[in-house]
Amino acid sequence: MSRPIIIDCDPGHDDAIALIMALANPELQVLAVTTSAGNQTQSKTLCNAMRILTLLGRQDIPVASGAVKPLSRGLIIADNVHGESGLDGPELPEADFAASELKAWQLMAQQIAASPSPVTLVPTGPLTNIALFLCSYPELHHKVERIVLMGGAAGVGNWTPAAEFNIYVDPEAADIVFKSAIPITMCGLDVTHQAQVMAEDVAKIRTISNPVAHCVADLLEFFVIYHKDPKWGFAGAPLHDPCTIAWLLKPQIFTGQNCYVAIDTMSPLTLGMTVVDRYQLTGQPANAHVLFGVERQGFVDLLTESLSHWS
Repeated sequence: MSRPIIIDCDPGHDDAIALIMALANPELQVLAVTTSAGNQTQSKTLCNAMRILTLLGRQDIPVASGAVKPLSRGLIIADNVHGESGLDGPELPEADFAASELKAWQLMAQQIAASPSPVTLVPTGPLTNIALFLCSYPELHHKVERIVLMGGAAGVGNWTPAAEFNIYVDPEAADIVFKSAIPITMCGLDVTHQAQVMAEDVAKIRTISNPVAHCVADLLEFFVIYHKDPKWGFAGAPLHDPCTIAWLLKPQIFTGQNCYVAIDTMSPLTLGMTVVDRYQLTGQPANAHVLFGVERQGFVDLLTESLSHWS
């Protein structure tokens, strides 16, 4: 039986690859795709999600746009990473279907209420839409099996010294999510920085004879440009968002620990920091399963196997 999921994303190169991986694997049933503002503005992330679904021939999946800005702050985007379109690099088809008239959190509620099985939410961008759903539909919390999110870090950040981008964009939303009492799997920088795709992996992907794999190779070749800066210390490009899908499909290639995680919403120095109590120093009960390690080759193998599905 496939696991019902809703993907809330802000495509974004790695979001797009996560979406492609999810739809390649019948173990996951994607009930809906919703979009958040983050890597680019809401209008661009919605367009990008719909273009990817058009490429995949999955116009049957309902898509809805979400909040145009964080709950209480101005929007920060990562166009220095993902380009002017948010998906610079490949040539993608124009979307040939219409988005839902519902807002993201309304579509989430509709799909979750109708699902015979509990639904897993998979946010790979800022958590604004997830927080709005949780606040608007408390009666549906029991029908959410888990939230598997990309965001945060137990160590250093990538947008400020203390904060990872997705959490920094909307720390108030992240605070709501981590206080929700819904089981959380946190795919933070500690694990996603290990999920690197190397040049030889991209070359192998390029040999897979289908347009989806070629699109992913183009995405990766653009994405690696930002990560070539020596300050990061990367040998390849870390695929942050696909770690959420990989964990759902093959949790055995990951290692993690149950921890209490709090979000800093106030300090000018550590705003957006995910404070991970790895050593149980606060006495607070764990509210997240925090991933710390991944078997890189197993991750890359899963990616390439998923891309072969589209042949």
